[in-house]
Amino acid sequence: MHKAVIAIHGGAGAITRAQFSPEKELLYIKALSEIVEAGQALLAAGGSALDAVTEAVRLLEECPLFNAGIGAVFTHDGTHELDACVMDGNTLEAGAVAGVSHIRNPILAARHVLEHSPHVLLIGKGAENFAQQQGLEPVSPDIFFTQERWDQLQRARANDQTVLDHDEPINPDTKFGTVGAVALDQYGNLAAATSTGGMTNKMPGRVGDSPIIGAGCYANNANVAVSCTGTGEVFMKTLAAYDIAALMEYGGLSLQQATERVVMEKLPVLQGSGGVIAIDSEGNVALPFNSEGMYRGYGYVGDSPSVGIYNSQEH
Repeated sequence: MHKAVIAIHGGAGAITRAQFSPEKELLYIKALSEIVEAGQALLAAGGSALDAVTEAVRLLEECPLFNAGIGAVFTHDGTHELDACVMDGNTLEAGAVAGVSHIRNPILAARHVLEHSPHVLLIGKGAENFAQQQGLEPVSPDIFFTQERWDQLQRARANDQTVLDHDEPINPDTKFGTVGAVALDQYGNLAAATSTGGMTNKMPGRVGDSPIIGAGCYANNANVAVSCTGTGEVFMKTLAAYDIAALMEYGGLSLQQATERVVMEKLPVLQGSGGVIAIDSEGNVALPFNSEGMYRGYGYVGDSPSVGIYNSQEH
Protein backbone atom coordinates (compact mmCIF):
# COMPACT_ATOMS: atom_id res chain seq x y z
CA MET A 1 0.00 0.00 0.00
CA HIS A 2 1.23 3.47 -0.86
CA LYS A 3 0.93 6.69 1.14
CA ALA A 4 -1.69 8.48 -0.94
CA VAL A 5 -1.14 12.17 -1.74
CA ILE A 6 -2.71 14.91 -3.85
CA ALA A 7 -1.34 18.26 -5.07
CA ILE A 8 -3.21 21.08 -6.79
CA HIS A 9 -2.46 24.42 -8.42
CA GLY A 10 -4.58 27.41 -9.31
CA GLY A 11 -2.27 29.21 -11.71
CA ALA A 12 1.02 31.09 -11.59
CA GLY A 13 2.36 34.49 -12.55
CA ALA A 14 3.15 37.96 -11.30
CA ILE A 15 1.01 37.76 -8.20
CA THR A 16 2.51 40.71 -6.35
CA ARG A 17 1.77 41.10 -2.65
CA ALA A 18 1.27 44.84 -3.17
CA GLN A 19 -1.79 44.14 -5.34
CA PHE A 20 -3.16 41.47 -3.02
CA SER A 21 -5.17 42.36 0.07
CA PRO A 22 -4.82 40.11 3.14
CA GLU A 23 -8.55 39.37 2.83
CA LYS A 24 -8.17 38.18 -0.76
CA GLU A 25 -5.11 36.12 0.14
CA LEU A 26 -7.11 34.36 2.85
CA LEU A 27 -9.87 33.56 0.34
CA TYR A 28 -7.35 31.78 -1.89
CA ILE A 29 -5.71 29.96 1.03
CA LYS A 30 -9.13 28.76 2.25
CA ALA A 31 -10.21 27.59 -1.23
CA LEU A 32 -6.94 25.74 -1.87
CA SER A 33 -7.07 24.08 1.58
CA GLU A 34 -10.66 22.92 1.15
CA ILE A 35 -10.01 21.44 -2.28
CA VAL A 36 -6.89 19.60 -1.08
CA GLU A 37 -8.96 18.23 1.81
CA ALA A 38 -11.65 17.03 -0.59
CA GLY A 39 -8.99 15.16 -2.59
CA GLN A 40 -7.49 13.70 0.56
CA ALA A 41 -10.91 12.46 1.72
CA LEU A 42 -11.55 10.77 -1.60
CA LEU A 43 -8.15 9.05 -1.53
CA ALA A 44 -8.58 8.07 2.13
CA ALA A 45 -11.83 6.31 1.24
CA GLY A 46 -9.94 4.15 -1.27
CA GLY A 47 -10.68 6.32 -4.29
CA SER A 48 -8.46 6.25 -7.35
CA ALA A 49 -5.92 8.91 -8.28
CA LEU A 50 -7.94 9.44 -11.46
CA ASP A 51 -11.11 10.17 -9.48
CA ALA A 52 -9.21 12.42 -7.06
CA VAL A 53 -7.67 14.66 -9.73
CA THR A 54 -10.95 14.83 -11.66
CA GLU A 55 -12.87 15.92 -8.57
CA ALA A 56 -10.19 18.39 -7.42
CA VAL A 57 -10.15 20.09 -10.82
CA ARG A 58 -13.97 20.08 -10.97
CA LEU A 59 -13.98 21.95 -7.64
CA LEU A 60 -11.38 24.41 -8.97
CA GLU A 61 -13.58 24.95 -12.05
CA GLU A 62 -16.49 25.73 -9.72
CA CYS A 63 -14.49 28.36 -7.79
CA PRO A 64 -14.63 31.84 -9.40
CA LEU A 65 -11.25 32.76 -7.90
CA PHE A 66 -9.52 30.67 -10.56
CA ASN A 67 -9.30 30.85 -14.35
CA ALA A 68 -11.17 27.67 -15.28
CA GLY A 69 -14.88 27.04 -15.61
CA ILE A 70 -16.74 29.68 -13.59
CA GLY A 71 -14.36 32.64 -13.45
CA ALA A 72 -12.64 31.81 -16.75
CA VAL A 73 -11.05 34.71 -18.62
CA PHE A 74 -12.37 36.22 -21.85
CA THR A 75 -11.04 36.01 -25.40
CA HIS A 76 -10.44 39.19 -27.40
CA ASP A 77 -14.01 38.90 -28.69
CA GLY A 78 -15.44 38.76 -25.17
CA THR A 79 -16.23 35.04 -25.35
CA HIS A 80 -15.12 32.03 -23.31
CA GLU A 81 -13.15 29.10 -24.75
CA LEU A 82 -12.21 26.44 -22.21
CA ASP A 83 -9.72 23.57 -22.38
CA ALA A 84 -9.13 20.54 -20.12
CA CYS A 85 -7.23 17.27 -19.99
CA VAL A 86 -7.01 14.22 -17.73
CA MET A 87 -4.56 11.29 -17.88
CA ASP A 88 -4.43 7.93 -16.10
CA GLY A 89 -0.86 6.92 -15.25
CA ASN A 90 -1.83 3.26 -14.90
CA THR A 91 -3.16 2.75 -18.42
CA LEU A 92 -1.78 5.87 -20.18
CA GLU A 93 -5.34 6.53 -21.30
CA ALA A 94 -6.12 10.22 -21.68
CA GLY A 95 -8.99 12.47 -22.59
CA ALA A 96 -9.10 16.17 -23.46
CA VAL A 97 -11.38 18.88 -24.82
CA ALA A 98 -10.47 22.28 -26.25
CA GLY A 99 -12.29 25.44 -27.27
CA VAL A 100 -15.56 24.60 -25.54
CA SER A 101 -18.05 27.24 -24.42
CA HIS A 102 -21.15 25.34 -23.27
CA ILE A 103 -19.71 22.77 -20.83
CA ARG A 104 -19.87 23.79 -17.16
CA ASN A 105 -17.04 21.44 -16.15
CA PRO A 106 -14.67 20.77 -19.04
CA ILE A 107 -12.72 18.29 -16.89
CA LEU A 108 -15.79 16.03 -16.73
CA ALA A 109 -16.05 16.16 -20.52
CA ALA A 110 -12.36 15.25 -20.76
CA ARG A 111 -12.96 12.31 -18.42
CA HIS A 112 -15.80 11.10 -20.66
CA VAL A 113 -13.49 11.35 -23.69
CA LEU A 114 -10.98 9.18 -21.80
CA GLU A 115 -13.54 6.56 -20.83
CA HIS A 116 -16.09 6.52 -23.64
CA SER A 117 -14.41 7.56 -26.89
CA PRO A 118 -11.67 6.08 -29.08
CA HIS A 119 -10.01 9.52 -29.22
CA VAL A 120 -7.80 11.60 -26.94
CA LEU A 121 -8.76 15.17 -27.89
CA LEU A 122 -12.08 16.61 -29.08
CA ILE A 123 -12.57 20.29 -29.89
CA GLY A 124 -15.31 22.88 -30.19
CA LYS A 125 -18.78 21.83 -31.27
CA GLY A 126 -17.79 18.18 -31.63
CA ALA A 127 -16.59 18.08 -28.04
CA GLU A 128 -19.79 19.78 -26.86
CA ASN A 129 -22.01 17.36 -28.79
CA PHE A 130 -20.09 14.40 -27.35
CA ALA A 131 -20.39 15.78 -23.81
CA GLN A 132 -24.15 16.17 -24.25
CA GLN A 133 -24.42 12.57 -25.50
CA GLN A 134 -22.61 11.53 -22.32
CA GLY A 135 -25.22 13.26 -20.17
CA LEU A 136 -23.52 16.60 -19.45
CA GLU A 137 -26.18 19.30 -19.71
CA PRO A 138 -25.14 22.19 -21.97
CA VAL A 139 -24.95 25.59 -20.27
CA SER A 140 -25.05 29.20 -21.44
CA PRO A 141 -21.56 30.76 -21.55
CA ASP A 142 -23.00 33.46 -19.25
CA ILE A 143 -22.39 31.05 -16.38
CA PHE A 144 -18.64 31.68 -16.66
CA PHE A 145 -18.95 35.47 -16.36
CA THR A 146 -17.34 37.32 -13.47
CA GLN A 147 -17.00 41.10 -13.31
CA GLU A 148 -13.34 40.85 -12.36
CA ARG A 149 -12.47 38.87 -15.51
CA TRP A 150 -14.50 41.25 -17.67
CA ASP A 151 -12.61 44.21 -16.20
CA GLN A 152 -9.34 42.41 -16.90
CA LEU A 153 -10.31 42.09 -20.55
CA GLN A 154 -11.08 45.81 -20.81
CA ARG A 155 -7.68 46.67 -19.31
CA ALA A 156 -5.92 44.21 -21.59
CA ARG A 157 -7.67 45.61 -24.66
CA ALA A 158 -6.73 49.15 -23.68
CA ASN A 159 -3.18 47.99 -23.00
CA ASP A 160 -2.94 46.48 -26.46
CA GLN A 161 -3.97 49.78 -27.98
CA THR A 162 -1.57 51.94 -26.00
CA VAL A 163 1.32 49.67 -25.03
CA LEU A 164 4.78 50.78 -26.15
CA ASP A 165 7.52 48.31 -27.06
CA HIS A 166 9.33 48.87 -23.79
CA ASP A 167 6.24 48.93 -21.59
CA GLU A 168 5.71 46.03 -19.25
CA PRO A 169 2.38 44.33 -19.94
CA ILE A 170 0.06 43.92 -16.99
CA ASN A 171 0.99 40.37 -16.11
CA PRO A 172 -1.65 39.76 -13.43
CA ASP A 173 -4.33 40.49 -16.03
CA THR A 174 -2.91 38.64 -19.01
CA LYS A 175 -1.13 35.61 -17.69
CA PHE A 176 -1.23 32.21 -16.50
CA GLY A 177 -4.54 31.17 -15.11
CA THR A 178 -4.76 27.44 -15.18
CA VAL A 179 -5.83 24.89 -12.59
CA GLY A 180 -4.58 21.37 -12.13
CA ALA A 181 -4.19 18.37 -9.87
CA VAL A 182 -1.89 15.36 -9.57
CA ALA A 183 -2.31 12.40 -7.25
CA LEU A 184 -0.90 9.06 -6.13
CA ASP A 185 -3.47 6.64 -4.70
CA GLN A 186 -2.97 3.82 -2.19
CA TYR A 187 -2.74 1.31 -5.04
CA GLY A 188 0.31 3.04 -6.52
CA ASN A 189 -1.49 4.65 -9.46
CA LEU A 190 -0.71 8.17 -10.63
CA ALA A 191 -3.01 10.60 -12.46
CA ALA A 192 -2.95 14.21 -13.65
CA ALA A 193 -5.58 16.75 -14.72
CA THR A 194 -5.40 20.31 -16.04
CA SER A 195 -8.10 22.84 -16.96
CA THR A 196 -8.05 26.47 -18.10
CA GLY A 197 -9.90 29.41 -19.55
CA GLY A 198 -6.71 30.35 -21.39
CA MET A 199 -5.22 33.83 -21.55
CA THR A 200 -7.13 37.09 -21.18
CA ASN A 201 -7.55 38.76 -24.60
CA LYS A 202 -6.39 35.63 -26.45
CA MET A 203 -7.30 35.25 -30.11
CA PRO A 204 -10.46 33.16 -30.53
CA GLY A 205 -9.39 29.65 -31.47
CA ARG A 206 -6.14 29.78 -29.51
CA VAL A 207 -5.35 26.55 -27.65
CA GLY A 208 -2.52 26.40 -25.14
CA ASP A 209 -0.68 23.59 -23.39
CA SER A 210 -3.41 22.59 -20.90
CA PRO A 211 -5.26 20.03 -23.08
CA ILE A 212 -2.11 18.77 -24.81
CA ILE A 213 -0.72 15.45 -23.52
CA GLY A 214 2.92 15.87 -22.57
CA ALA A 215 2.79 19.67 -22.66
CA GLY A 216 0.42 20.75 -19.90
CA CYS A 217 -0.60 17.37 -18.50
CA TYR A 218 1.08 13.97 -18.21
CA ALA A 219 0.95 10.87 -15.99
CA ASN A 220 2.78 7.56 -16.12
CA ASN A 221 2.96 5.09 -13.23
CA ALA A 222 6.57 4.38 -14.22
CA ASN A 223 7.70 7.76 -12.99
CA VAL A 224 5.55 10.87 -12.53
CA ALA A 225 2.29 12.81 -12.80
CA VAL A 226 2.59 16.47 -13.85
CA SER A 227 0.24 19.44 -14.32
CA CYS A 228 1.63 22.72 -15.67
CA THR A 229 0.69 26.39 -15.49
CA GLY A 230 2.39 29.26 -17.25
CA THR A 231 3.31 30.56 -20.68
CA GLY A 232 1.39 27.90 -22.59
CA GLU A 233 3.20 28.32 -25.90
CA VAL A 234 6.58 27.67 -24.25
CA PHE A 235 5.30 24.64 -22.33
CA MET A 236 4.12 23.29 -25.70
CA LYS A 237 7.42 23.94 -27.48
CA THR A 238 9.37 22.21 -24.70
CA LEU A 239 6.83 19.44 -24.00
CA ALA A 240 7.43 20.45 -20.41
CA ALA A 241 5.34 17.80 -18.63
CA TYR A 242 6.75 14.89 -20.63
CA ASP A 243 10.26 16.33 -20.44
CA ILE A 244 10.14 15.90 -16.66
CA ALA A 245 9.14 12.24 -17.11
CA ALA A 246 11.86 11.72 -19.73
CA LEU A 247 14.57 13.28 -17.54
CA MET A 248 13.56 10.84 -14.79
CA GLU A 249 13.27 7.78 -17.04
CA TYR A 250 16.26 8.25 -19.33
CA GLY A 251 18.42 10.62 -17.33
CA GLY A 252 17.96 9.02 -13.93
CA LEU A 253 17.10 12.36 -12.34
CA SER A 254 15.04 12.55 -9.16
CA LEU A 255 11.67 14.29 -9.16
CA GLN A 256 13.21 17.38 -7.60
CA GLN A 257 16.09 17.46 -10.08
CA ALA A 258 13.88 16.93 -13.13
CA THR A 259 11.27 19.55 -12.20
CA GLU A 260 13.95 22.11 -11.31
CA ARG A 261 15.79 21.48 -14.58
CA VAL A 262 12.66 22.14 -16.65
CA VAL A 263 11.13 25.00 -14.65
CA MET A 264 14.27 26.87 -13.58
CA GLU A 265 16.60 26.20 -16.53
CA LYS A 266 14.85 25.10 -19.72
CA LEU A 267 11.68 27.22 -19.71
CA PRO A 268 13.37 30.58 -18.94
CA VAL A 269 15.64 30.20 -21.99
CA LEU A 270 12.50 30.68 -24.12
CA GLN A 271 11.05 33.34 -21.77
CA GLY A 272 8.76 30.70 -20.30
CA SER A 273 7.28 31.67 -16.94
CA GLY A 274 5.17 29.59 -14.59
CA GLY A 275 5.46 26.35 -12.69
CA VAL A 276 4.44 22.73 -12.30
CA ILE A 277 3.02 20.42 -9.67
CA ALA A 278 4.35 16.87 -9.77
CA ILE A 279 4.19 13.63 -7.77
CA ASP A 280 6.46 10.67 -8.48
CA SER A 281 5.72 6.96 -8.11
CA GLU A 282 7.19 6.99 -4.59
CA GLY A 283 4.86 9.76 -3.44
CA ASN A 284 7.41 12.58 -3.44
CA VAL A 285 5.92 16.01 -4.22
CA ALA A 286 7.51 18.92 -6.13
CA LEU A 287 5.90 22.34 -6.71
CA PRO A 288 8.56 24.53 -8.39
CA PHE A 289 7.79 27.83 -10.14
CA ASN A 290 9.93 30.58 -11.66
CA SER A 291 7.27 33.30 -11.44
CA GLU A 292 6.54 35.53 -8.49
CA GLY A 293 3.87 33.22 -7.19
CA MET A 294 1.85 30.07 -7.79
CA TYR A 295 -1.40 29.17 -6.07
CA ARG A 296 -0.64 25.67 -4.81
CA GLY A 297 -1.36 23.08 -2.18
CA TYR A 298 -0.76 19.44 -1.34
CA GLY A 299 -1.57 16.92 1.34
CA TYR A 300 -0.80 13.32 2.22
CA VAL A 301 -3.74 11.31 3.50
CA GLY A 302 -3.86 11.77 7.27
CA ASP A 303 -1.93 15.06 7.24
CA SER A 304 -3.09 18.67 7.20
CA PRO A 305 -2.95 20.40 3.81
CA SER A 306 0.03 22.60 3.05
CA VAL A 307 -0.82 25.57 0.82
CA GLY A 308 0.98 28.66 -0.43
CA ILE A 309 1.02 31.47 -2.96
CA TYR A 310 4.47 33.07 -2.86
CA ASN A 311 7.98 31.67 -2.55
CA SER A 312 8.83 29.76 0.63
CA GLN A 313 5.36 30.28 2.02
CA GLU A 314 3.28 27.35 3.15
CA HIS A 315 0.26 27.49 5.46
